[in-house]
Amino acid sequence: MRYWTLTDTGCVRDQNQDAFEVKQLDRNTLLCVVCDGMGGARSGNIASSLAAEVFAQEIQHHHHANLDAEAVDQIMERAVKLANFTVFDQSRQFEDFRGMGTTLVAALIRGRQVTVVNVGDSRAYVVDPYDIHQITTDHSLVQMMLSQGELTPEQARDFPGKNYITRAIGTEPTVRCDIFHLTLDRGDLLLLCSDGLTNLVDDQEILFEVVHGVSKKSCCQRLVDIAKNRGAPDNVTCVLVQV
Repeated sequence: MRYWTLTDTGCVRDQNQDAFEVKQLDRNTLLCVVCDGMGGARSGNIASSLAAEVFAQEIQHHHHANLDAEAVDQIMERAVKLANFTVFDQSRQFEDFRGMGTTLVAALIRGRQVTVVNVGDSRAYVVDPYDIHQITTDHSLVQMMLSQGELTPEQARDFPGKNYITRAIGTEPTVRCDIFHLTLDRGDLLLLCSDGLTNLVDDQEILFEVVHGVSKKSCCQRLVDIAKNRGAPDNVTCVLVQV
């Protein structure tokens, strides 16, 4: 397995409130986490970095090579709950942190078997030589309206409330996460990213850069550069993994 990472403040924000973690748990297992914080300049970065760190540490502590799929799901759910409790508890204790929260998308890659968990609108994609597939479903107002047929995909791209998310880590005492399972073929790539990328770079553009770009090593930089060339009003984070 090889991986490449990049996070960038973008063109407008003074502070990067995205955070990521990549941990090699053993020679066949890689853990990746991307979080996108919210709650104002004083706390969004705290929420994202705290959630990513707590989630990753919890997985590291409980992971071992003989876990079955059900046990992996339980560990991932427990790590989400612990991250949520930690961020929520900090937001109650400190006035500066009131209202902070973060998205979270994470992948535990064990050989070619992948378990993905998400809360919010940071995304996971699988890219093969011919197509790109979004694995996660956004927990957002726009996605809800799309699912109910109230918006078309074209309308959704410029919808004024597109940044409103319906689930987040740390904003409530409890949180629900979605879990997905997939099997990667050799050569497939897994991309985790914040919405600072997907709000400006569409799926087909991501597919082109990942598959046909000059090199995988520079792919995250090229994707971030596209977002920045379009004004990048938000922070942009990419984690790309090749099995």
